[in-house]
Amino acid sequence: MSETVVTRFAPSPTGFLHIGGARTALFNWLYARGRGGKFLLRIEDTDRARSTPEATQAILDGLEWLGLDHDGEAVSQAAGADRHAEVARELLDKGEAFKCFSTQEEIEAFREAARAEGRSTLFRSPWRDADPSTHPDAPYVIRIKAPRDGSTVIRDEVQGDVTIRNDQLDDMVLLRSDGTPVYMLAVAVDDHDMGVTHVIRGDDHLNNAARQMMIYQAMGWPLPVYAHIPLIHGPDGKKLSKRHGALGVEEYQRMGYPAAGMRNYLARLGWSHGDDEFFTDAQAQDWFDLNGIGKSPARFDFKKLDNLSGQHIAASDDAALLHELQAYLAVTGEPPLPDAKTALLAAGMYCLKERAKTFPELLEKAEFILADRPIEPDEKAAKNLDDVSRGILAQLTPHLQNATWTREELEAAAMQFAESIDTKFGKLAGPMRAALAGRAATPSVFDMMLVLGREESLARLGDAACEKG
Repeated sequence: MSETVVTRFAPSPTGFLHIGGARTALFNWLYARGRGGKFLLRIEDTDRARSTPEATQAILDGLEWLGLDHDGEAVSQAAGADRHAEVARELLDKGEAFKCFSTQEEIEAFREAARAEGRSTLFRSPWRDADPSTHPDAPYVIRIKAPRDGSTVIRDEVQGDVTIRNDQLDDMVLLRSDGTPVYMLAVAVDDHDMGVTHVIRGDDHLNNAARQMMIYQAMGWPLPVYAHIPLIHGPDGKKLSKRHGALGVEEYQRMGYPAAGMRNYLARLGWSHGDDEFFTDAQAQDWFDLNGIGKSPARFDFKKLDNLSGQHIAASDDAALLHELQAYLAVTGEPPLPDAKTALLAAGMYCLKERAKTFPELLEKAEFILADRPIEPDEKAAKNLDDVSRGILAQLTPHLQNATWTREELEAAAMQFAESIDTKFGKLAGPMRAALAGRAATPSVFDMMLVLGREESLARLGDAACEKG
């Protein structure tokens, strides 16, 4: 029986959940969920000065919005400091690490001499093979004994085999002189103790893999599978930064992108499955594999995000979409919708969600539902309500009053009336939109009347007909 796949996402809580981090989390989530495995969350909060509870909460909120559920409780890396130190001491006992008493001044003097002589500045501690009886009673760090000869090969599922000469690896510090563990040690110990089988992370960590592998090998632990994914660049091919626009996941929620559209877009950012662009979560989990990840940096493209978001809004279940719309209003500081408006939105969702790329666009189309009488037309719509148009609306209203309130009947009544005054229905549509919604761009006038109902629709048309310009 094959082992259970265990992946992890391990962000540092020093700010918001970056869009690149969100994609890393998504890749780990998809890989685990598609194989019946576990997706774990570890908060790498060892930098006590920069780690904040607010940043941790922002990460949790971002993952929750994206729908990336993790198994078990989130693990705090700082809470495992005693365990990390224990491994450093175990390596010391096994002869795989050593006490180094070199001071910062001695290390800097070594490097200056090396620079002057044109040789490697990689520090070679004189204490590596020193007899313990010669150890002074002074502060020391614990360093791992890096291999000196040959090379280390990182077998990477995305980058291929990456070879690093061992003479490029230093005897890395594991435990500082104050007894605190370094980040590299903490990561390796946590990944092992959490049973992580696949380390999927940004390729800015590729060199870290060789250093973390030293700890695995010295402890006799089985190595995880590594997959280092390229970073995300802006449309100009430069590393994604503030000048390219939103960086934090919560900003995309506030801009009104649906979570499903964001998941789909992030999955396609650097990974592909044939020519498939639009897909569901189930398909993504079924299809996602490490060999579909490209080696080149992906480019963030708002047009593609908009396109996929629109497709997901159109394909969404109405009730789920309404629920997410209410959550969008909450994060943007808008009041919740009254029950009556919510019911109308639910009834009208079929004609609102087509061709809306974001929730603000959907709400703009829903203005006819959200507005209350008397309807105040905006500047564009007001142009369709001159005295002649108002007169036509006054004549039209009785024809609609007598119609059965179905689309077929309403269309037939409107067409017949247009014919009777020798005009095309298109000439009626503009004034009707202005009367019903106060907007020039709206869903079909018949959809609006069906959603609003007979009484409200006729009242709005009547208001516009009475209002002389």
